[in-house]
Amino acid sequence: MAEFGVERKDVNGVSVLYIKGYLDAHTAPEFEQAIRQLLNEGRYKIVVNFKDLSYISSAGLGVFMGFIEEIRNNKGDIKLSNMTDKVFRIFDLLGFPSLYEIFQDEQEAIEKF
Repeated sequence: MAEFGVERKDVNGVSVLYIKGYLDAHTAPEFEQAIRQLLNEGRYKIVVNFKDLSYISSAGLGVFMGFIEEIRNNKGDIKLSNMTDKVFRIFDLLGFPSLYEIFQDEQEAIEKF
């Protein structure tokens, strides 16, 4: 199984989280912690780059749902970028494209803020 990891880069007031490997019930708490850290810092403009993510489970998807209300209540948002077709199909199957903006390119997602 691919090891999960989260890296962060801040660009012009937007925080970009790069997730890699498998995001599932075992690794979701690490991703939750990364988002919680951003919110603790008052950073509500977030892009999640999926370029190196191999797999996402319902537990991983639940992380997005767990934070989005708080983020949007603080005039922020989570935008998603660089999804593989495999990962996009999971998001699409569950109706996420109607809830989140999904971009082919990270820079495009950043500019939407």
